[in-house]
Amino acid sequence: MEILSVFDDEFRRYGEVIEGLDTAEMLSLLDTKTESPDDGTIYVADDADLDALKIHQVLSDHLYGGMPIQIGYCNGTNSKLNCLEWHRGAEFNVSSSAFVLLLAKIDDIAGGKIDSSSVKAFRVPEGVPVLVYETTLHYAPCGKNFRVIVGLPEKTNTEKPAIDPVIPEDKYLWARNKWLFAHPDSSEAAQGAYVGIMGENIDIAENL
Repeated sequence: MEILSVFDDEFRRYGEVIEGLDTAEMLSLLDTKTESPDDGTIYVADDADLDALKIHQVLSDHLYGGMPIQIGYCNGTNSKLNCLEWHRGAEFNVSSSAFVLLLAKIDDIAGGKIDSSSVKAFRVPEGVPVLVYETTLHYAPCGKNFRVIVGLPEKTNTEKPAIDPVIPEDKYLWARNKWLFAHPDSSEAAQGAYVGIMGENIDIAENL
């Protein structure tokens, strides 16, 4: 699979590179405080130590227009697509090492399904902050022993609200502010997530 750069024009449909942020303290804390598994990933939606840094308010003010946010992380080793998710609100990512994002667009969904051939891969260089738009489908980063900051609107990816289905999109809701399409081969599908990804479960292990 071809891996593009977030500096390529193609990325502008999916997100943007953010300039002017000092993320050094945040990345230093992440690298020294957290573990990164050799197999699989760990996700923490909201980390108190990261929230306590001055950059928390900077991100809230300048990327989210003053809205309340959370700063967590996704660490580990992964090479597969497995799922695609989206949120109401953009997602902020940065890491002290390069990683790859597998992305698609929400308008690639048709009839409650998306073909994995719509997915594109983008490499995010070390220390480069990106904002992934809310209309972009994404999931866990790809790489080896990565540590990636994840900034999102407050309470995203926490406990799923107890609702009765009203609109068609309700059946995709997997957690709070998290709508999810799973590939049939994924562990999420085995746990009952909506199976909405058709085609290959993309694996870029040879490209990492």
